[in-house]
Amino acid sequence: MLILGLDPGFAITGYGLVDSVSNHLSMVKYGAITTPAGMPFTQRLLAIRNELNDIIREYKPEAAAIEELFFNSNTTTAIKVAQGRGVAVETLAENSIPVFEYTPLQVKMTVVGYGRAEKNQIQQMVKMMLKLEKIPKPDDAADALAIAICHSFSRLTAKPV
Repeated sequence: MLILGLDPGFAITGYGLVDSVSNHLSMVKYGAITTPAGMPFTQRLLAIRNELNDIIREYKPEAAAIEELFFNSNTTTAIKVAQGRGVAVETLAENSIPVFEYTPLQVKMTVVGYGRAEKNQIQQMVKMMLKLEKIPKPDDAADALAIAICHSFSRLTAKPV
């Protein structure tokens, strides 16, 4: 099963494609959709949609996993990130790709086995589990791969959003 993991945002949306066959994982592609700060916000959202559509058309993922949003301070940023996430979810739905959502705690528990794992621990486990030579960059792409890995191990009991 080809899984598209997404770490949503409006400036950077990390993505990672993981192929999962009988609990054997392999990285297909990862990267980030970036939008420049000076670009009008509506154009940034459109750019995310367009680039995500390109990835979907090229790789045809069978499922998508996305991180549930968690914010504890900046409401303005949270709303903008939520809008970027909404565009991603809508784009996946428009392409008939089932979407599954995971909390940061679920991702950490699945990938590292510890819910308070630090970012570097998650990145090291992603590198090891996918047999990569180096930690994926940017961090958002490594997070997206972790989210895809989380879904690969949770997919039998997960319910689409």
